[in-house]
Amino acid sequence: MKPVERSEIIDYVTYGDRRDAIRDSALAAKRLRRYQVGAVLCFLFENRETVRYQVQEMMRTERIVREDDILHELRTYNELLGGGGELGCTLLIGVPDEAARAERLPKWLGLNDTLYMLLPDGTKARPRYDARQVGRGRLSAVQYLHFDLGGATPVAIGCDHPDPELRGELTFADDQRAALAADLAG
Repeated sequence: MKPVERSEIIDYVTYGDRRDAIRDSALAAKRLRRYQVGAVLCFLFENRETVRYQVQEMMRTERIVREDDILHELRTYNELLGGGGELGCTLLIGVPDEAARAERLPKWLGLNDTLYMLLPDGTKARPRYDARQVGRGRLSAVQYLHFDLGGATPVAIGCDHPDPELRGELTFADDQRAALAADLAG
């Protein structure tokens, strides 16, 4: 997917004037790209619109005006996008209780290797993940993933981890598949 370019970012004052319409459109895009699998796994797929929105929100919230700072935000958020034939996402591991999270995350160290997107031919595409989010004896509750799909639109997303709390599969609805297909094409 083509990264968001600096020329697509408006200053935070102008953004504030247009924020409601931009936010409504970005949230609609996010709804089609947010998938709950099992009890605790939430996948948030990004596209150019959602990344542009995130950059604009950061600029507005933090009153970012320096060019170097704007470019830093763009680089950071563009990393979430997939490259050619890929989809990128953020995985949120939702265990709200801090003590339970501290107990479970070390037990789930191999989680990323059990995640997949199911392709139409039955192939399970496994993600590439950010090694900074996995350490010795720990797994971050937020993971950044890229699924190389060879340009094929997936039919489902899932986890085949042995822990029943993680295991599950979600078959995409037609509108979800269409959104992912558009992202892969763009």
